[in-house]
Amino acid sequence: MLAEREKKEGQTDYSAIASSPSFQNLIRQKKNFLLPMSIFFLVFYFTLPIMTSYSTFLNKNAIGDISWAWIFAFAQFVMTWVLCILYSRKAVKFDQIAAHVITQSEKGKTK
Repeated sequence: MLAEREKKEGQTDYSAIASSPSFQNLIRQKKNFLLPMSIFFLVFYFTLPIMTSYSTFLNKNAIGDISWAWIFAFAQFVMTWVLCILYSRKAVKFDQIAAHVITQSEKGKTK
């Protein structure tokens, strides 16, 4: 009865949207993209302080007087930019799927 009253008043039925297959698909795709990316970021990020604290490998010279620690630190900046670019591109697809979910909701087709 409450859902019918909300529809009559023009309000959005968020529980119907959240249970719709298209919304569930959006959440699943985001999770499948963001979880591995976040794990990779954290592992790559914390590898530098762990390796510099517990090993001497990164202290060795790589190019002239530049040690592997400096190269790894620079690689973290590159990794951050690459992940941001990848997410920005993927977010466009997520936004398209979200727009489709909204369109379905407005039409009353939350399938």
